[in-house]
Amino acid sequence: MFETRVKVYFYDADPAGIIFYASIFKFAHYAYEDLIRSFNLDKNYFFDDEIILPIIHTQADYFSPIKVGEDLLISVTASQLRDNSFELSYKFTDISDKIRASAKTVHVCVNKKDFKKNKLPDQLIEKLKKV
Repeated sequence: MFETRVKVYFYDADPAGIIFYASIFKFAHYAYEDLIRSFNLDKNYFFDDEIILPIIHTQADYFSPIKVGEDLLISVTASQLRDNSFELSYKFTDISDKIRASAKTVHVCVNKKDFKKNKLPDQLIEKLKKV
């Protein structure tokens, strides 16, 4: 499992002061980027010339209102790992360890030029197996 933290700012919320539904995906992506950076991979897959890892599916569940000013701990696990794709599961908890939301993202490895599926790089697979 990988963990990182975020703070909910005013621009993350709707006019009622509760997190705007799409902001949970922004926070999930922050955690995803932090996770990938923590791997210290040989290649930077955010800016690679050959392959990219676009997100092809997302989902989220909200268990209680998340308000402006709150700090959230994001826990990330690799919940599925296939030859050319992986799924990450995110758990968002508050300072009292109460689960406030969860999300999932599915990423697929494709060739940057023709968008055909590629096998995930071995180094990335090995790192994801540990999450």
